[in-house]
Amino acid sequence: MEKDRSSPPSPQIVSAFGGVGAPVLLPGGRGLTWRAGHVVLRPTGDAVETAWKSGVLAKLPKSSEFSVPRPLMDEEGSWVRGGWHAMEWVPGESDETRVDDIVRAGLAFQEAITVEPRPSFIEASSDPWSRADRMAWGEVASPNDSLLARIGSECRSIAAPEQVIHGDLLGNVMFADGPPPVVIDWAPYWRPPGLGAAIAVVDAVCWHGYPLRKLGRDFGIEHWRQLLLRALLFRTTTLHLLGYWTDDQHQRHVPVADAIIALRD
Repeated sequence: MEKDRSSPPSPQIVSAFGGVGAPVLLPGGRGLTWRAGHVVLRPTGDAVETAWKSGVLAKLPKSSEFSVPRPLMDEEGSWVRGGWHAMEWVPGESDETRVDDIVRAGLAFQEAITVEPRPSFIEASSDPWSRADRMAWGEVASPNDSLLARIGSECRSIAAPEQVIHGDLLGNVMFADGPPPVVIDWAPYWRPPGLGAAIAVVDAVCWHGYPLRKLGRDFGIEHWRQLLLRALLFRTTTLHLLGYWTDDQHQRHVPVADAIIALRD
């Protein structure tokens, strides 16, 4: 469980990671992210996952296509301290309308982590997003819903390699003048690498005005239609599990389902 959004890290936590001054709540980040000088702090959900991600991100080489905030150890050499973890502050703002740039940065990030083995915490995770991911891929039963059943009936098995991906790219790529895009808030899943791009495109269409006619642009990714179907299943199933599925949500997602189904494999 993450800490309450209204509770900043203590002075001891801030100091342990090298922060300076009183922490200031940053916009976005679900109200959980704080800045103290050059240090950004965030509550840790799963300490094992956080430590694994920090270790991977810390060793990534520099790239002209993307960057990541450098994870910070505490004064004792640990990635997690008192339920918090930290990273360097980097300038930039997210822009969900820059879909092409987000997809390119996400694909480059995933290419950089291709060699990473499947971490054990992915299978062990039981949060709604992890459960929805398994449902979207037919590994466990989905909620009883006509739209989910219709989308699911179009899904086919695909022969594609799997790796750790970023499953929540759209709002988690920041842009600033000059440096490459910054990939943040890594949401790891073990799926075909093109799924991260498909989820970003589905999110953009459903929530940020990305045109339906552009759904067919595949960015050179194989099995694009099938990945879009799985992405839409993942997002709609997540809304069911979180208790957010309503008639309005159904109507919002039907045109997206229609447009994806109309594509050719």
